Amino acid sequence: MNMQDEPNMNSSENSSEESSHRAGATMSSGAKILDTEEARSFAIRAAQSLTDDKCSDVVVIDVAGYSPVTGFIVIGSGSSARQMRSALESLEEVAQECGTSTFQISKDNDALWLLADFVDVVVHLFEPNARSHYDLEGLWMEGERLEVPPSSRSQSGGAFGGEGSV
Repeated sequence: MNMQDEPNMNSSENSSEESSHRAGATMSSGAKILDTEEARSFAIRAAQSLTDDKCSDVVVIDVAGYSPVTGFIVIGSGSSARQMRSALESLEEVAQECGTSTFQISKDNDALWLLADFVDVVVHLFEPNARSHYDLEGLWMEGERLEVPPSSRSQSGGAFGGEGSV
């Protein structure tokens, strides 16, 4: 039997796996692979969310032509593990709004480097010294840096949006 002509659905090992994802997609059930423009939009919205959550030096790098596993990398710095975890949790809501979901997210309470994998977009949050040490921007220097405009939340005066916000 030619493997290209017929998928291997007879193996009980593969049948449950086949039903939960498509080849080349994520292993998480229900996750949607984004097209390039949707992924670009989500990466920018993720960067805006991180900035709104007080992460610093947030950059978005288009690595679609260089990485075999993702299209965009978002990198930012946080002031504490707690603040970085909170910022990553906010991204889950942004992902839902953009029609995707989290594949994997770091759960380490004392990490200097946290990661959220959305397949098409991978978000890295670092403690500043760890960011300098690992230098992901240098690793992906060939990728195009995308401009991240201020979010509507930051333009309206912050998370609380009150008139007295600075």
